[in-house]
Amino acid sequence: MNLDPLWQNGPVISTHAVAAVIALCTGAVQLALPKGTPLHRGMGAVWTILMTIVAITGFWINELRQFGPFSWIHLLSILTIVVLVRSIMFARSGRIIAHRMSMVILYFLGLVVAGMFTLLPGRVMHSVFFGG
Repeated sequence: MNLDPLWQNGPVISTHAVAAVIALCTGAVQLALPKGTPLHRGMGAVWTILMTIVAITGFWINELRQFGPFSWIHLLSILTIVVLVRSIMFARSGRIIAHRMSMVILYFLGLVVAGMFTLLPGRVMHSVFFGG
């Protein structure tokens, strides 16, 4: 692993990637912890902040330009923010199953699946993990 490409691509991409990796790890722990505890709520708040950072910084990453400076990936940023807000509303209104499902789906689609796309040739994370 070579982190140089990550740091050389500016603060937006490095912030986005670092927040995503921390969110990936925090989310995995969060999924394994008992639910409804103060620790769950605290880690959930941290995870939500990290995911918000990932979503917002994503708007300034324009490697794939399909619609002006944007691409279909930017729709994922919008969807992430919407799902985060809805999931918090679900939890606060006692709709725990809806909260759980939306957060699990967001974790897997927004971090795991989207993260796999960052490993495609030509992307920064491909260079970090596979060189060139």
